[in-house]
Amino acid sequence: MSTTTALPSARYGVARAWRAETFRLRRWTAVWVLAAAWLLLDALFTFVFNWVSYASGSTNFSNQGESKADLLASILPGALAENLPQGMPLFGGALMMVLGAIIAGNGYGWGTWKTVFTQGPSRTSTVLGSILATMTAVLALLVVTIALDVAFSLVIAGAESQSVHWPTAAAMGKSILAALMVMEMWALAGYLLGTVARNPAVSIGLGLVWNMVIENLLRGVGNSLHAVAVLTHFLPGTSAGSLVGRLAGIDPVNATPGVFDTLGTARAVVTVAIYLAAFPVLAGWVLRRRDVA
Repeated sequence: MSTTTALPSARYGVARAWRAETFRLRRWTAVWVLAAAWLLLDALFTFVFNWVSYASGSTNFSNQGESKADLLASILPGALAENLPQGMPLFGGALMMVLGAIIAGNGYGWGTWKTVFTQGPSRTSTVLGSILATMTAVLALLVVTIALDVAFSLVIAGAESQSVHWPTAAAMGKSILAALMVMEMWALAGYLLGTVARNPAVSIGLGLVWNMVIENLLRGVGNSLHAVAVLTHFLPGTSAGSLVGRLAGIDPVNATPGVFDTLGTARAVVTVAIYLAAFPVLAGWVLRRRDVA
């Protein structure tokens, strides 16, 4: 087969695998449950709790010390650029890691990969299609999150008789870029874990322990040990939190847990971009190098 014939065939194989995987994800209840869980968390912690606190005059763990005027301003359309990515480095990232882990891990548990690799397209085309479908699902969820945040902020502005002011296009663009890179990075990290462990439960457990526990412990130890502090600057959680903090201009003192200013903007962008490239490459390499039985 000539090179010119093989390339279109490979592209067709990737497109076919992407369509098949996208169809599977659309019909999979677990994917919808994860999406609903993230949207519910985003709505509650970004808007609902703060709105209730503003209306009742009480405070919660996230707004202690804020005046009523500042609290209201934080849930109006003008604060969208800061609100959108705040929960994504930790809570959203954890859910996206679970998503990536079950997409890859259940391929082994259900015997899907064994069937596809023996009867369908090449391993490379199949894995690329699956990874692209995972990234597409994350992108779709981000679009829905933006729409939900806009809707909630407009409802609150209308209910409180406030004029609507939008963030600048530059600020909103940086916020969306940070959100997309962070969510995609954690989803691909979960995909790599699912590929390595060949089991969704094990990969989910490892991912959540890393995201929610180990990185936080290392950052705590880093306050006393310089060598550990330097190591944490290369971790995905620190990089993601710094990316959100820097691009969205969020003060980490008053931000959602997981947002930092540890790294500079350029360093955070480059580190997250490296992870975005490395995770799928490693997943593909692991899958191609071993048996799928």
